[in-house]
Amino acid sequence: MSCDYKEYKQADIGGAKVNYLEYPGNGPSLIMLHATGFLPWVWHPVARGLSCDYDVTAPFFCKHREPNMENGGIGWKDLARDLVKLMEVLEVKRPYYMVGHSMGGAVATLATALFGLQPEAMVLIEPIILPEQFYGFNPTVEQHPLASKSIKRRNHWEDRQEAREYLLSKKFFASWDPEVLEIYLQYGIVENSGGLTLACQPDKEAALFLGSSQENPWPVLAKLHCPVLVLEGETTENKGIIPFEEAAAAMPNGEFQIVKGAGHLIPMERPRKTQALIKEFFESL
Repeated sequence: MSCDYKEYKQADIGGAKVNYLEYPGNGPSLIMLHATGFLPWVWHPVARGLSCDYDVTAPFFCKHREPNMENGGIGWKDLARDLVKLMEVLEVKRPYYMVGHSMGGAVATLATALFGLQPEAMVLIEPIILPEQFYGFNPTVEQHPLASKSIKRRNHWEDRQEAREYLLSKKFFASWDPEVLEIYLQYGIVENSGGLTLACQPDKEAALFLGSSQENPWPVLAKLHCPVLVLEGETTENKGIIPFEEAAAAMPNGEFQIVKGAGHLIPMERPRKTQALIKEFFESL
């Protein structure tokens, strides 16, 4: 079987059904968790390069829960619990590894520290571990800087050409790897009645942003006993806002590294470098 072989599946975790992308392999399991508002397909160029050595599973954490805007959105602690349930349903056994980007990095952190996951090692790519003062309150959509933007995100195109032109006109996508951009155009924008819409709807993305401040991970970072590599993009907009290096230092076996020539969206901007860093770190242990 080719290392590029993949299947898009769904699992019932009890009370919710989670879609996931799977690259069946004979090696240890590797769980890959995407950033807020994205989807597992953006991992493809990275997962493809790792799937000869690992059995890769990448869940889609967006559509499986209701937005619950009036009660703090979709909490990341709930997503961490969903991850544990999904791994139980899929019978993921040790040894296994985890990679998380942005929201995915925080979810992997909470699932391990709070719910007893025992990965051999983790790579956390700009995990959204906010300064402590940001936790413990429930902002409205209007009060949250990212939720208020995402809820207004454009969500209709007549066809893929119009969608492509729109993406290419945005600075946000200017630094993306061309292959990743085409993958996002194919799977991140889906056919709907009367045209095309986002696969992760704006209200769901906003709810995920709202849920980021519900659970403070700082008190439990010391429970991450496995080796952890925390990556920060050299030109990230989070510089000076999210203390990635401090978070790595709070982990017993944490390491910190800056990825040159990348911003917050390291896997989308530099997928081959991302794959190399993951492979190198796991194989060094």
